Amino acid sequence: MRIEVRQGLPPGQRRLAAELYWQAFGGKLDRVMGPEPRALAFLERVMRADHVLAAVDAEGRLLGLAGFKTPVGGFAGGTCADMRAVYGIWGGTWRVLVLRALQGDVDNERFLLDGICVARNLRSRGIGSALLEGICAEAVRRGYPAVRLDVIDTNWRARALYERQGFIAIRSHRIGLLRYVFGFNSAITMVRPVVG
Repeated sequence: MRIEVRQGLPPGQRRLAAELYWQAFGGKLDRVMGPEPRALAFLERVMRADHVLAAVDAEGRLLGLAGFKTPVGGFAGGTCADMRAVYGIWGGTWRVLVLRALQGDVDNERFLLDGICVARNLRSRGIGSALLEGICAEAVRRGYPAVRLDVIDTNWRARALYERQGFIAIRSHRIGLLRYVFGFNSAITMVRPVVG
């Protein structure tokens, strides 16, 4: 399979991008972002094409994506107004507060990967590795010396991929009582230098 990594989302595939993102992160976000139809509506509304790399096949079909964060925003962050537009005033407000407690700040020293996902039926075909290489190249293009990501303690498959790609765990941080909401205990910060 030929894989090409491109900046932005393929035309007409925002809904598929939202579904891929939810497929990857819905298990941890469902209690806050669910029900699924609303979560997909929110993601489709807020995804920023200027903060994502997409892996596509020879026909331009979306196979996977890697979002990133910069000082001007993130791939699937959105605003309080976006959250309220999809979930209503009360539903949007409590969701913003819970998600804000989980999110970290933008790392101004390193390029921040903010979510990578590959279609479930296409995993183990090099798509995730191609997206990580694309993220590293984007970091170099933007002048960053390293890429940083956070992986949850229960996602051993992703952590193994990151380790194979040269990422090193530098710390672990527990999420306290939020573990009852999100279903994991801690997140591991991993870093990969991209310039010698």
